[in-house]
Amino acid sequence: MANIDTRPGRVRPAPENFLTDEQIAAVKDGRRDFLRRAFVTASAAMAAPAVARAAGEGDPAILNLPPWSTSLGQPVAANPYGMPSKFERGLQRRESPGLTRVGGSSVAFTPLQGLFGIITPSGLHFERHHQGWHDVDPSKHRLMINGLVKTNAVFTMDDIMRLPSVSRIHFIECGANTGMEWGNVAVPTVQYSHGMISCSEFTGVPLKEILDMCGADYKKGRFVLAEGADGSSMTRTIPMELIESGEVLVAYGMNGEMLRPENGYPLRLVVPGVQGVSWVKWLRRIEVGDKPWATKDEAVHYVDLMPDGLHRQYTSIQECKSVITTPSGGQLLLDKGFYNISGMAWSGRGKVTRVDVSTDGGINWRQARLETPVLSKAVTRFNIDWVWDGKPAILQSRAVDETGYVQPSYGQLRKVRGTKSIYHNNAIQSWKVVESGEVSNVQVL
Repeated sequence: MANIDTRPGRVRPAPENFLTDEQIAAVKDGRRDFLRRAFVTASAAMAAPAVARAAGEGDPAILNLPPWSTSLGQPVAANPYGMPSKFERGLQRRESPGLTRVGGSSVAFTPLQGLFGIITPSGLHFERHHQGWHDVDPSKHRLMINGLVKTNAVFTMDDIMRLPSVSRIHFIECGANTGMEWGNVAVPTVQYSHGMISCSEFTGVPLKEILDMCGADYKKGRFVLAEGADGSSMTRTIPMELIESGEVLVAYGMNGEMLRPENGYPLRLVVPGVQGVSWVKWLRRIEVGDKPWATKDEAVHYVDLMPDGLHRQYTSIQECKSVITTPSGGQLLLDKGFYNISGMAWSGRGKVTRVDVSTDGGINWRQARLETPVLSKAVTRFNIDWVWDGKPAILQSRAVDETGYVQPSYGQLRKVRGTKSIYHNNAIQSWKVVESGEVSNVQVL
């Protein structure tokens, strides 16, 4: 890389928390006009250049031994449960200021801009609750099976965990992910635009195995109702064909350990490819029935408002989608030269087979590299080389899945769906890079 144009460039991370307590209070009162100004100010402060070291002076960080090289370190089990480094404490789930008035019915977004690979650390898995979360005593938790079955049954956690288990890697995405962007640009960073997605290894028992034990009537019972034990009694209809596929799990494990309380401990449903609200947490009841239940959270919420004013129901599959996480909104390119554009893609209908990347707003596209593993209904990482010449650019990614479905532009999606919806926004995301290296959220039709 002797040529100056291909020397590695440097990226300044986006500020993790760019609002003061007073500004957050103002947002909650409905005043949002200063949001972008506050973010730009924080970005500029982080971008202040370091004082250049005199030529030939040398780097003391390599010339002098640091304290940790000349002293005894901490003993084993100093932290019985391992925690991230204190230098990484800025990487956190965060609630978007002003998104909701009640924290118990809100979202904590995953910091996608700081993650690697396809597995989301359990402590950074996004949260979405409808009436808060509880740390449930597993010895008092029960799962009931009723409805069109030969034998109604109640299972304890011990009963379920004695059954043969499977472990599978899948993404979970809230149906409202990117929902704030339907009409126009609303948030500055990828954490808030796309952070209602996580990908984990889930361990549990296929729901079909449990229904088989209870003698489910698969001929008449073509739907099940999943009910949670939270204060909102979250209930969702699941089509029986998804359960018959063997993919739907009654899960108690996540990333090699028990579920976290915020993610449904001790028991949740895993419904690969389907919007997260159907992955019912604190699962307490499964009822087999002959038709959808049209519960409040599928008749009134999680429906798609169409341009003609009608609501479209039961559109639960999360369509093929992708986003560039580096460079992305709020980050700053400090130099001209070589960059590795990277991001993530996923599809609720199977495997991602291709991701194309554009640096000129969709005029020209190049095929990106897909990093292994490439799994069905899981996040797939992609990357591609890019040499930035210091001129304005618009970065986009476009994913294709194994069904041949191509991720749409905002213009294509709005032509069918309009601009008044909330859910199931899988449009192509655009990040604008200006001459100063600042990266911001824009929309290209």
